[in-house]
Amino acid sequence: MKRITWISVLVLSFVLTACGGGGGGGDSVVPAKPDAGTAGGTRGAGNTVPVRVSSATSVRNFPLVSVTICQPNSSARANCATIDNVLLDTGSFGLRLYASAIPSATLAALPVQTDAVSGSSVGVCAAFGSGHTLASLRNADVKLSQEVAAAVPIQVMSDPAIVSGTPDACVWNTALNSPAVLGANGILGIGTARYDCGSACAAAPLEGYYYADTRPAKAVAMPVMRQIINPVALFPIDNNGVIVDMPAVSSLGASAVDGTLTFGIDTQANNPLSGAGATVLATDSCGNFVAKYSGSTAVAGFIDSRSNATFFDDRSIMQYNGFFAPPVDWTRNVVLNDSTGVSENVTVNIGNAFALLASSNFAFNNLTAYMAQTVDLGLPFFLGRRVYYGIDGARSAGGGKGPYVAYMNR
Repeated sequence: MKRITWISVLVLSFVLTACGGGGGGGDSVVPAKPDAGTAGGTRGAGNTVPVRVSSATSVRNFPLVSVTICQPNSSARANCATIDNVLLDTGSFGLRLYASAIPSATLAALPVQTDAVSGSSVGVCAAFGSGHTLASLRNADVKLSQEVAAAVPIQVMSDPAIVSGTPDACVWNTALNSPAVLGANGILGIGTARYDCGSACAAAPLEGYYYADTRPAKAVAMPVMRQIINPVALFPIDNNGVIVDMPAVSSLGASAVDGTLTFGIDTQANNPLSGAGATVLATDSCGNFVAKYSGSTAVAGFIDSRSNATFFDDRSIMQYNGFFAPPVDWTRNVVLNDSTGVSENVTVNIGNAFALLASSNFAFNNLTAYMAQTVDLGLPFFLGRRVYYGIDGARSAGGGKGPYVAYMNR
C-alpha cells in the first residue's frame, strides 16, 4: 500500500490508494469540448501532448493535459470528446474522469461494466486524503496525440449510473463529488504500474476497490484485464513508458510553464534514454525507491508529478498553512538509492511559502512541505528536468526492464 500526498493552495492532504491516486483542491475548471477524434493540443510528433501549469486551476503546481475519449473499439473515431484540465499523475495509473466533464453523447457511448456473478453494474472506489468517491467502471478508447488505446477500463467519478451508497471502506473525509473539489476534470495516471489493484482483487473480493452496484454495494473480484489500467500500456507502439519534460523557473516562480509529455522510451528519435546520460533508478511496481533526507534514516522515496510540493520529514522548519516557510531560501540534500547500487545526490530548494503564495505565480521549484518518513519529489523536482517512467514488465534500451524511473537536467 503506497501513501501518496499532495497539498492544495492552503490545505495539507494525504492520498491513500493501492499505488497512487491523485487530486487537490481548487476551482476554475476548464470545461470539456466536443471533438471529432483528434486530441486537442497535439504538439510536434504523434507521440507527444502539451503539459501546462497555470491559473487554469486554483491549485499551484498542478500539471494539466487534455485527453480524448471515444466509443470503445471505434479506433477513436466515434462519439469522441476531448476533456481538458486533466491532472497529469505519474504516481498512479489509469484514467479517472468526472461524469459532468464528459459530454452526454460521449458518456452514453461508454458502456458501464457489469459484475459477472450478480449482473449488476460495477462501481470503483477511490479514497483520497481529503475525500472519497465511488465511480462507475466504463470502457473507452483513449487517444493521446496520435496514440490510441482501445477499450480501456476507466473510472467515471460521480456517475449517475451508480445508484448504491458509498461503502464504508471507501469513505474518507468529504465526498469528492465535483471537478471544483478536485481542482481538475479528472486524473491521468501514467506511472510505473500497469493495473489498479492487480492480482489481489482478481483472486477475491477486496474491500475498498470494486463493488457490485447493489443495495448495499458488495465487494466483488475483478479480473486484472478489466481493472483500471495505465492506458499507455495498451498503446500499439510507444507503450513501454513516458517522459515528462518541463522547463526551469526562477526561485520566484512563474505565472505559467509549458512542458511536454512524450510516450515511449527509446522507441523514436524524440524519446531516447540510452546514451542520454540520465540517472536510472530501479523501483518497485509502484515507483518507489529508497531515499535519505539530510543524512536521516532511509525511507520510501518517489518522484510524482501530482504532488504539488516536495515532501520530506523535517519538523524543524517553520511552516505557513502546511508549507515550509524558512526566513530565507534554504537548500537541503537528499540521497536517492535503488536496489542495483545506484546512489545520487539531489538538492532540494526550500522557499518561503508565505512569499510564494502571495504572488500571482503558479509554478514553483521550491514549494515544500512536511511528510513523515517519506521523500516525495513532487512537481518542483520536474521543473528544469526530463523525467522518465518505465512501465512494469516493459523494456527499453536505456532502462532495461521496468519498473524504473530516470531523470536528467535539461
